[in-house]
Amino acid sequence: MVDGELRSNVIASQDVHKAYGGVVPELASRAHELNIVPVVSEALRRAGVVPAELSCIAFTRGPGLLGSLLVGTSFAKAMGLALDIPIVDVNHLQGHILAQFIRQPGAARHEPSFPYLCLLVSGGNSQIVRVDDPLHYEILGQTIDDAVGEAFDKCSKMLGLGYPGGPVIDALAKNGDPLRFPFAKPHIPGLDYSFSGVKTSLLYFVRDALARDPEFLENNKEDLCASFQKTLIDILLDKLVKAVRQTGIREVTAGGGVSANSALRERLEAEGSRRGWRVYLPERKFTTDNAAMIAVAGYYRYLAGERSPLDAAPVSRL
Repeated sequence: MVDGELRSNVIASQDVHKAYGGVVPELASRAHELNIVPVVSEALRRAGVVPAELSCIAFTRGPGLLGSLLVGTSFAKAMGLALDIPIVDVNHLQGHILAQFIRQPGAARHEPSFPYLCLLVSGGNSQIVRVDDPLHYEILGQTIDDAVGEAFDKCSKMLGLGYPGGPVIDALAKNGDPLRFPFAKPHIPGLDYSFSGVKTSLLYFVRDALARDPEFLENNKEDLCASFQKTLIDILLDKLVKAVRQTGIREVTAGGGVSANSALRERLEAEGSRRGWRVYLPERKFTTDNAAMIAVAGYYRYLAGERSPLDAAPVSRL
């Protein structure tokens, strides 16, 4: 990133986890260790930047898998020390929150005004966050049990659709009837979320249906995906509507891997149009974990004069 503008963003995918139906921490950390040097080298090459021109290195301190965080933190410290430049640690959730501010060469800027509300939805988090400026946030509501991304993955596993579940369910749901199968919705006070009950509702529904008809899943998977997906999105949007009403803030964004879901994006746009919100959605390539969002968050922290010591330790929960 140069003067706030993204010059390159290189991602090394880890398809090895698909065989296990979820992320295996040991395999993830080994893949990070194997890929970090060639990925950084390729990112610099694409950006047309040599290491000596760098002013600062941003890295993810947490939350996340500790082994993977250790690899990134150690590499950032070593490179910062070798180049004699500062390092800045970033909360990876703040990266998702600020993904809308990733500026690309030649692209029109489409950024929310402060304060705004961010629906932060991923495999490990489901939150509504008030963002007053790039460095100050307030969590207005969050899940009290499971994250919505985990609900998508568990649904996919129950239906035998594979991992990661979100994209598979999103694709199948396009051809399904979202009103065919009703699933239980939680009644949680305030702006907090809960997704454990809706997963249980699906589990018992499928169990009972298979007892009556062994071919039920194969014959109804598109409707099941559409109905379950709609239930999850209804839960997310109900609380977001309340948050907008309570705060009076009509600038709304979304972030995290689940914000790539096409039905969620359509519903957010539709709610925004109907309710007079200004909705901002990051490009899909910036919704899942990526270096660009860490760079933009680190950029703002660097401008604010923040620096991290060389004894900064990664934290799995931050």
